[in-house]
Amino acid sequence: MDNYTEINKSSLVNILTLRYDPSIKPDLHPKTHNDFVFNESSIGIQNIEDIICEEIENKLDLFGDDKLSIALSGGVDSTLALTLFRKIKPQKKIHAISLKFADSVDETPAAAKIAEKFDAEHHIVFLENYLSELPKAISIIKMPFWDLHWYYVVKKAKTLSKTLISGDGGDELFAGYTFRYNKFLSLTSDNSTPLEKVKAYLQCHERDRVSDQESVFGKECNFSWEKIYGKLLPFFDNDLSRINQVYLADFNGKLLYNFIPINTRIIDYFGMNLLTPLLNDKFISLAPHISTKNKYDEQNNIGKLPLRKLLEKYNVSSLIGKEKLGFNVNTINLWKTKGHVLCKEYFDKSRLIESGLINKEWITKYIDNSELEINYVNKFLGLLACEIWYRLFITKEMKDSETLD
Repeated sequence: MDNYTEINKSSLVNILTLRYDPSIKPDLHPKTHNDFVFNESSIGIQNIEDIICEEIENKLDLFGDDKLSIALSGGVDSTLALTLFRKIKPQKKIHAISLKFADSVDETPAAAKIAEKFDAEHHIVFLENYLSELPKAISIIKMPFWDLHWYYVVKKAKTLSKTLISGDGGDELFAGYTFRYNKFLSLTSDNSTPLEKVKAYLQCHERDRVSDQESVFGKECNFSWEKIYGKLLPFFDNDLSRINQVYLADFNGKLLYNFIPINTRIIDYFGMNLLTPLLNDKFISLAPHISTKNKYDEQNNIGKLPLRKLLEKYNVSSLIGKEKLGFNVNTINLWKTKGHVLCKEYFDKSRLIESGLINKEWITKYIDNSELEINYVNKFLGLLACEIWYRLFITKEMKDSETLD
C-alpha cells in the first residue's frame, strides 16, 4: 500500500484480515523454521543483561546521551529497558512517557511508581479522543492502521528529547503473547495438520477475527481464504514444536510488517533517534534458539521468563503484573463514545464501497448493533482507517490536518 496512485487490493485484504501486509519489504530479514531450532549454547540470563546493556551503551555513544526519553507502559519490556538504562547512567536525566486513555483502564499509576523508583521525570499524555489525529498519523505511516498509540508517544517525546528508548521486540523474541499461546495449544495437537494449525492460529487472534470475514469485502477484492492460509502455511509446515511454530509466525507477522515499519516511519517523521535495546541484532539472531521452557511457563501461562528474572534481580518484579496490557485503549468504550459516530459519517458515502472494495451489506448489518462485540468493533475501526487512507492518498479529498472530533 505504498503506492499512492492506486490501491493494492491484496494489501487491503491482508491488512483487514491479518492486520499486516506481507507484500511490503521489511526492514528485518524474515525468519525460517531453522532459526527457531533449540540450541544448547544459546544465551543465558547474564548474557541477556550484558547484550541489553551493550546495546544501550553503543547507541548512546552514537546518538549522544543528552535529552533522553523512554516510552513507559509499566510492562516488562519498557521497565527492564529503564532498569538497565539507570544501571548504566545512574545520574543521567531521562523523561518517561505514559499514555492515559479516556474510559479505559488507567495503568499510569503503576508506571509512575516505576518512573519514581528510577528517578525518571514522568509525563502522562491524556487522550480524550484516541482517534482525533488519525488522518495525520496515517499520512505519516502511509498505511491504513488505526491503533497508532506510538504516534502520540513520539509526538510528546519530540518536545522533550532527541532519543526515545522503547521496549519493542520483547514479545516476539521472548514469548510475550501468552493470551494466544494457551488457546492455540488447546485447539491443536501434535497430530494436527499444518492447515489445521493455521486455522487455529487465526482463531487465536480473537480481537481481530470475525466469523464472516469473507463478507467484509466487495467483489473487486476477490477475497480467498486459500490465499490467506497460503501466507501462513510455511510457519506451520515444519518439524518445530507447535509453540515454536507460533513464535515463528509471530515474528514474521506484525513485528516485521506492522510494528517496525509503523514505528520507524513515525520516528523518522519527527526526526528522532530510536533506541530499542531488546530488538538488536544479537537478540534477533540468538533469542529464537532459546528453549521454550526458558521463555514460557505453559502451566501458568507466563511468558518472558528471562526478562522477568532480570527484573527480580533488580527488585522490580513486584511492580509488574503477569497480564499483558501495555498501552491499551478500551476499544468498546472508544466505539461507544467516538468510533460509532465516525464510522456512520464516513461510511454513509464510503469511497471504499463506491469502488466495490467493501461490501455495503456487511456495514449495514452491523454498524448500528448496540451490542457489537470487540472483534467487530476492531474490524470497523480498521475499515475506518482504510477509508481515511483512501481519501488521503487515492481521491486526495482529505487533508492530513483534519481531525476526527
